[in-house]
Amino acid sequence: MTSSDDGPGSLRNGCRRHEPLWIVFDLSGTIRLNSGLRVSSYKTIDGRGQHVVLSGKGVLLRECEQVILCNLEVEGGRGHDADAVQIKPGSRHVWVDRCALRDFADGLLDVTCGSTDVTVSRCRFWAHDKAVLVGASSAHVGDRRIRVTIHHCFFDGTRQRQPRVRFARVHLYNNYTRDWGIYAVCASVESQIISQSNIYEAGDKKRVFMHMPEQAADRDRSCSGRIRSEGDLFLNGAQEHTGNDDAETGEDSPWDFEVRDCYQPCSVQPASMALKELLEYCLAGSRFHCRKTFLNYDI
Repeated sequence: MTSSDDGPGSLRNGCRRHEPLWIVFDLSGTIRLNSGLRVSSYKTIDGRGQHVVLSGKGVLLRECEQVILCNLEVEGGRGHDADAVQIKPGSRHVWVDRCALRDFADGLLDVTCGSTDVTVSRCRFWAHDKAVLVGASSAHVGDRRIRVTIHHCFFDGTRQRQPRVRFARVHLYNNYTRDWGIYAVCASVESQIISQSNIYEAGDKKRVFMHMPEQAADRDRSCSGRIRSEGDLFLNGAQEHTGNDDAETGEDSPWDFEVRDCYQPCSVQPASMALKELLEYCLAGSRFHCRKTFLNYDI
């Protein structure tokens, strides 16, 4: 790939082609995007071995499937609805791995409008307000089909949405979230979240889990979502309360989300200070540390 925004040999040219492609980079560098980078189905964008930065605009995964983003930095996006990685509408089977996302006008990663079967792993989110949104709004009832897994990620001082979830079923495990500005995880309308063996280290704000009621477009009353915490580690006074004293939480509807029904058993490590230090070292340090250490520890 060349460092130009478009033309022969460019990343954009490869992403728009219809055939399956594994896109790699011969050189490190920054690609200044003049518009959002739309990626078609059956593409792997693989930045391993180089330091590849996408700036100015974000990556758009629209109505596509079987897409992998690996070892990319996406930063400095401006403009209306500018997200670092935007997965909507109707995309599926997406893997975002070992990416670093920061400093965008809107969110860092959105999974909305019926997109599903998305995995986000070993990524760093920082220098931002709204990190991850799953489920567009209470009007998008089709987002009940969304399933997302987020694991071994580092939410480094992002203010909120680690993640915020509407309708969807989300599995969080072995993530490290620290120094949030409002809350760590938010369960809104009808969502079900399993928070398993994560590390939550509070700064000034102590509340880890928030329940935010909203009324689905096809319902006659408001409700929030539900969170099940299993083996999480709460540090520096982080408050682990998972119930909601102020609003309906949908307790009258059955809990129907079980990890074993979605995929084969995953390797969940106990939440520990050793895991915290490993994630911080790998994802906040140099990319060489990240690459080498993840290979050695196989997380």
